[in-house]
Amino acid sequence: MDQLPKSRTEPDGSAVIRVLSYNIRSLRDDEEALVRVVRACAPDLVLVQEAPRFFRWRKHAARLARKCDLVVLGGGATATGPLLLCSLRVFVERAEDVLLPHTPGLHRRGLATAVVRIGGARLGVVSAHLSLDRTERRAQAELVLDRVAALDTPYGIAAGDVNEGPEGPAFRRLADGLQDCWSVAPWGGERTFPATAPDRRIDAVFATAGVEVLACGVPAGLAGVSGADLRSATDHLPVLAALRLPAAP
Repeated sequence: MDQLPKSRTEPDGSAVIRVLSYNIRSLRDDEEALVRVVRACAPDLVLVQEAPRFFRWRKHAARLARKCDLVVLGGGATATGPLLLCSLRVFVERAEDVLLPHTPGLHRRGLATAVVRIGGARLGVVSAHLSLDRTERRAQAELVLDRVAALDTPYGIAAGDVNEGPEGPAFRRLADGLQDCWSVAPWGGERTFPATAPDRRIDAVFATAGVEVLACGVPAGLAGVSGADLRSATDHLPVLAALRLPAAP
C-alpha cells in the first residue's frame, strides 16, 4: 500500500489532516480491536456512527476517546448515534447536535456537527447515518448538504454510513453536491460492508470543493491495522481520508 500522508501544518498555515469515518455498532464487538484500528489510523477527526445511545452512553464515549488518545467533540445519544472525536490538534469553535425530521415507525436520525480550526484552516464537520428507508434516505442526504452549507465555513466535510452504494439516489446526491473522496483519490480498499466479506461501499467521506483530497479508502494494509482487527472491531470497515486544507488568504 502506498504511504498515506501524515498530518501536519505547513508553514503558510495550510493543514494536512486525517479524517476517519467509522460505524462502531454501539461498541458491541471487540472494543480493543477497534481501538487498535483507530490509533493506527492516527486521525485528527473521527466521525462515528452508531455510538452508544443508552445507559451511561457518555461514559462509554469518553472511554473510547481516552483509549484512542482523542477527546469527545460532540454528538452521541443526543444526535441519535453520530459522534465526533478529535485530537488535541483541533481547536473547537462550536458543536451542535441536529435531529432530522422523523418518519413514524422508523428510527429517528440525527447529525453530529461542529466548526473547528486546524492550523490556519476553518472547517465544518458533519457525521451522519442515513435511514434504511430509501425515500427518507434521499431527503436526509439533502439535509446533510444543507447543514454543511449552514456551517458557513471555508471548507466542509461530511462522512458516514449512507446505507446505500454510489448507485443509489442519496449517495449520488451527496456526490453531486460534494467531492466523493474515494472517487477523487482512491487508496486502500473500496468496499466497507460487511466487514467479514465486504461487497458494497456504503460508508464514505465527502468534502467541499476547496478541499484537496490526497487519498481515501479502507485502511487495510496500513501499518498497525490487521485484517483480524478490522473484521472483529465492528460490522463495518472504516474509511480513512487524508485531506489538505489551504490556509485562509
